[in-house]
Amino acid sequence: MRILVFFDLPVTTEDDRRVYRTFRKYLIKSGFLMLQESVYCKLAQNSTVGDAIVENVRKNKPYSGIVQVLKVTEKQYSKMEYIVGNCKTDVLNSDERLVIL
Repeated sequence: MRILVFFDLPVTTEDDRRVYRTFRKYLIKSGFLMLQESVYCKLAQNSTVGDAIVENVRKNKPYSGIVQVLKVTEKQYSKMEYIVGNCKTDVLNSDERLVIL
């Protein structure tokens, strides 16, 4: 499953910009990858882990602005269409798993 975080934070004052940078750095340190500006994505093994990720985002939320979270399955995520542009990532975007024992 994928956890998508969408956010729109004010950046009018220096304090607002500091809060924006802090939240963005939190997402990156937590393993989120940027899909677009203000849209980040993280892979979760199952729904329980996904709920924990959402709870951690909730604990680190900024004091103002809008932060939205969407949980989608790998199958739903893989059906995303690129209308303009191409996917630019080094991350394997498939549900195929390779296990070597």
